[in-house]
Amino acid sequence: MTLETPAKLNVSLRVAGRREDGFHELETLMVPIPGLTDTLRVEEAEEFSFACEGADLPVDESNLVVRALRSFESKTWRKCRYRVVLTKRVPHGAGLGGGSSNAAAMLQALNTLEGAGLEMGELEALAADLGSDVPFFLRGVACWCRGRGELLEPTVVARHEVVLLKPAFGVSTPDAYGRWQDSRQLSGVEYAEQVLDETRLVNDLERPVFEKYLFLAEMKMWLLDQPEVRGALMSGSGATVFAVLRDGRTGDAVANRAREDLDPGLWSWTGEVGG
Repeated sequence: MTLETPAKLNVSLRVAGRREDGFHELETLMVPIPGLTDTLRVEEAEEFSFACEGADLPVDESNLVVRALRSFESKTWRKCRYRVVLTKRVPHGAGLGGGSSNAAAMLQALNTLEGAGLEMGELEALAADLGSDVPFFLRGVACWCRGRGELLEPTVVARHEVVLLKPAFGVSTPDAYGRWQDSRQLSGVEYAEQVLDETRLVNDLERPVFEKYLFLAEMKMWLLDQPEVRGALMSGSGATVFAVLRDGRTGDAVANRAREDLDPGLWSWTGEVGG
């Protein structure tokens, strides 16, 4: 079985505070990016093995794909003997949910291949134990995600052309949340909600992340100055910053200009989300 595992954007992310369980109370609108995917290949084998191509990531028990398989084994009392190969195209530490999407796909693949018959609620419970973003990827549609991310409400988001930019470094999600409460806004940086017709862009994690990674704040403000751009926002905990483009514009020129003006090593992706 081969599955394409999409990335996501956080169009809106509000943090209400820290919960008693140590997580943060969230309200976030997440949108899948079907044109930006990793590939997960799962084949029957005599013993389980896991390999990752396209990125230097751990392939031991700490990887979310392996953790998803172990969680499925514990739930179903089955020994899952498969050769699993993950081909990475979604950058790591980007705020695009690549690892969470991989884990969700692993759960879905095993449920099908093993004929386990787990219902969506059971899969979502396993997914929530793996990470706050993992349940979202089981749905495959835009969702409002509340609680710590496990309470899902499917919705519809208008179609937009976007461009994504990410520098070579990544951002630690636990570190971003850990510094959220005491972080401050930087002078001259736009944090306010941006209203684009029915779409509202805002991210409460920009404050702690921009305070530590000034380049990401610079990148957002640069994007807002570009004539093709209607709005710009950091996705999740970073380090990706994305821009919503004006009708009829494409992001290739913006991405090329960003590499000239900001950083020649920027990763970029352009395409549509929503709809």
